[in-house]
Amino acid sequence: MEEIHFYQVNVKWEKDRIGIASAPGLSSIQVATPPEFPGGHPGIWSPEHLFVASVNSCYMTTFLAIAKNSKLEFSDFESSANGKLEMVEGRYSITEIVLDAKIRISNESDRAKALKVMEKSEKVCLISNSIKTVVRLTANVVNFV
Repeated sequence: MEEIHFYQVNVKWEKDRIGIASAPGLSSIQVATPPEFPGGHPGIWSPEHLFVASVNSCYMTTFLAIAKNSKLEFSDFESSANGKLEMVEGRYSITEIVLDAKIRISNESDRAKALKVMEKSEKVCLISNSIKTVVRLTANVVNFV
């Protein structure tokens, strides 16, 4: 039997170009047009930030699951994501997201395994597989010295 899940998110307009996003059981967050656009607001999560954050956080959770299943021992994980917004055929689109991920391992012998887990995580991330934006991974593995 195939699993199906639904994720409900609500948005309520407050004022100007600002609203509140909420979901059952989660903390609400303020969302707004980014400051690069007319009427935009600095310091508030924008749909563009949330889109890039979705890819980055999905990569992390996918990595954690695959690392556990692969019995990869690591002591630290961090990643940053940079989304490129540009005009394509008269419409704005986030055309590329570059993920820069870094993990720390204690055994050099785990380096190849760590890189394999990082690359597999990018390939099977369900958010990356659900969008037309190109996602590129830069995988960095560092050792304790």
